[in-house]
Amino acid sequence: MAKYDYVLFDFDGTLSQSAEGVRLSLEKTIEKMGKPIPDLSDYSKYLGPPLVNTLKNLCGFSEDECNKGIEIYKGFYKTEGIKKNRLYDGMEEVLKTLNANNIPISVCSSKYELFAEKACDILDITKYFKAVCGSSKDGSRKEKADLIPYAVNRLGGKMTDKIVLIGDTYFDAEGARLTGIDFIAASYGYGEKSLMKKHGAKVFVNNPLEILDIMFTPNTD
Repeated sequence: MAKYDYVLFDFDGTLSQSAEGVRLSLEKTIEKMGKPIPDLSDYSKYLGPPLVNTLKNLCGFSEDECNKGIEIYKGFYKTEGIKKNRLYDGMEEVLKTLNANNIPISVCSSKYELFAEKACDILDITKYFKAVCGSSKDGSRKEKADLIPYAVNRLGGKMTDKIVLIGDTYFDAEGARLTGIDFIAASYGYGEKSLMKKHGAKVFVNNPLEILDIMFTPNTD
């Protein structure tokens, strides 16, 4: 018996091992902008938040520089970075099982929607999702608290339904808390467990297959 009516997946660090491509695109963007490249060894600082937040807070860009940097980043990511995505071991089995049980699922990522769609195509997982949802070009939809209702609506559901978001950063945990849905923390991803706990995460999985243990409750009839 399925515990949830709708399941939302973050992309970076949850579905895909994407850090290499994001870091490459970010480094090339900063270099082209003529700015010093900060320490990018801690993936949790830029895998999860909206890109504009990363450029502003981690790289010290002004608002105008952020706008220019975003366009430069898009160019590098869509030609180089996006190709470095790799699906986590066991994740395809999770997606297949949810499909087999007729549970509508969506990608719910702060990545630009067009990039999220293309990345899913590259990983050959688009076929499992009823919707692939990401941030908008104009920046009006970039926070998880905005993306979650959007994804649920795309799935045909309502925020009062039984919904869960699976993600790997405190941005995901906070978004789930603010919108009143359940959250499963992917501790195998890039985020810090302590920060996810601080923002409300209570349920953790160490690998994708553990998601299925939480997703289904035994039928006791």
